[in-house]
Amino acid sequence: MQPTLYSWQQAPWQQLQQMRGRLPHAILFHGPEGIGKTAFAEHLAQSLLCQSPSADGHACGQCDPCGWFTQYNHPDYRRVRPEVLEEDGATEGEEGAEAGEGKKTGKSTKAPSKEIKIDQIRALADFMNVSTHRQGMRIVVLYPAEALNTAAANALLKTLEEPPPDTLFLLVSNNLDRLLPTILSRCRKFALAMPLQEEALAWLKAQGVNDADVWLSEQGGAPLAAMASAQGDARETLDELLRALAKPGVEGALKTAEKLQKAPVADLVAWLQRWLYDVFSLKLSGRIRYYPRYRKELAALAEAAEVASLLRALKAVNERRAVADHPLSAKLFIEDMLLEYASLFTH
Repeated sequence: MQPTLYSWQQAPWQQLQQMRGRLPHAILFHGPEGIGKTAFAEHLAQSLLCQSPSADGHACGQCDPCGWFTQYNHPDYRRVRPEVLEEDGATEGEEGAEAGEGKKTGKSTKAPSKEIKIDQIRALADFMNVSTHRQGMRIVVLYPAEALNTAAANALLKTLEEPPPDTLFLLVSNNLDRLLPTILSRCRKFALAMPLQEEALAWLKAQGVNDADVWLSEQGGAPLAAMASAQGDARETLDELLRALAKPGVEGALKTAEKLQKAPVADLVAWLQRWLYDVFSLKLSGRIRYYPRYRKELAALAEAAEVASLLRALKAVNERRAVADHPLSAKLFIEDMLLEYASLFTH
């Protein structure tokens, strides 16, 4: 599949072309999740490997190297990503190891890893120690960079400190704070911004997404995340949770935990985090980012909650995200989370 350059990426693409004659050995593309950073990096990789790029830097899509690239078998191209993205068959993938749980095969009950492991970095050694095809350059696309475990990050750092000749690393990150400062210092950082709401909405509608404004708001303005959600089967689960959050209480928390115990816990935590952000934002500034169709309910909750309590709740739910992938008991985890949430509004 040929990587796509989205409409909101035209300006950063032109900016990037100014670097083309003096590329560093590593570029780190960073920005919000769900805006197409990986596609942007792959678009650049293909254009640099293309035999006949256009005047504005795009790959021709017709030459042999372009054909090899789109089949992921170009001899001078490698992509490094967690097993979970390989299992999902993701090509857009970016957007973090949290993007999916992955599919378990019939031969193994072991869940695919969400980390980039040291073996994956070591496997690049042979790739980088042989001559490039037609004396060109070799390119490694790695995403999401924050999925590197400690050993893999240290191994990559050694390579970035002494980069092989004619080799370009293109890293993609949703969160620079989760990367080693030493890796950050070895890369040229290139920011990719969230598209304007009007542009993102127009794109979603062109893709045939119904209720595009609702999906876009719920994903914080990220169009690819919005489309992925619209194509998924989480609508009923999300609405069930939002109804419970709109009317917090002990009985509702227990019933909702019973209903949602088989839902992906990490998703539930993320949705609650966004809901709390809206309550907090509405209380302080009168603004809603994620759930505008619940303005009335959010306003009532913002009136009832104390700022200090909301801050503690936001911190607590952030800590929950770190353990949400592997709760000892999903039902008990959800119960505890919703009961803690309900306590914000009972004085």
